[in-house]
Amino acid sequence: MILLIRKHTVFYVALSCCGILALSAVLWSLPNLRLPAFAAADGTPVTVVVDPGHGGEDGGAVSPDGVEESGLNLGIAIRVNDLLRFAGRQTKMVRTEDVSIHTEGETIRTRKASDIRNRVALVNNTPGAVLLSIHQNSLPSSPVTHGAQVFWNRQEGGEALARLMQDSLNRSINPGNEKQPKPIPSTIYLMKNVTAPAVLVECGFLSNQAETALLTQPSYQTKLAMAITAGFLRAMAGEEAP
Repeated sequence: MILLIRKHTVFYVALSCCGILALSAVLWSLPNLRLPAFAAADGTPVTVVVDPGHGGEDGGAVSPDGVEESGLNLGIAIRVNDLLRFAGRQTKMVRTEDVSIHTEGETIRTRKASDIRNRVALVNNTPGAVLLSIHQNSLPSSPVTHGAQVFWNRQEGGEALARLMQDSLNRSINPGNEKQPKPIPSTIYLMKNVTAPAVLVECGFLSNQAETALLTQPSYQTKLAMAITAGFLRAMAGEEAP
């Protein structure tokens, strides 16, 4: 039992040290630094609103073997939140459990509508907000498609943040399968209606069996969170997007 505890402890200490070194390297090697595009002119500190998409009875996308998006989103978002706070950033989590944040509605449809309106209100009522929304993708017509991709909204600073975050994900998650960040479709209510710069990260494809297996692993969720956090810190340091 003592040996097992020591191995468990050593693993997490090593993982934490790797995360610290990786995030520190980001800050020590940034060229062409300038003020981030989403810094408030009045000096209001930035608060990262970390949004694990879906939750509760709204499980989001589901893999063929029954893995729901909402739980994966939460696992990755919690790690991102912890890393950002470790780096000294102010954060606010939309949810910390597998729940919906609706406040009204008698049907699933109306509760989902209430939930998304509440998310918009939370972001828009947070001074200096930057929204980071965590999701999973699915494309059943192409089960080989995989990889993480970032989308941005139309608010100033969103595109620059998305490009740096995508670059960090391409380096650590998508080598050989690099993706380009894209503007979010106007049909996405949350991203269309928030007044803060926002990015939505599709961390992987639940329609891909191998990637789904990776996404359920805590170590892979930590790897994703480190890449997402590194992208944000690069943006905060004023690095120009590649």
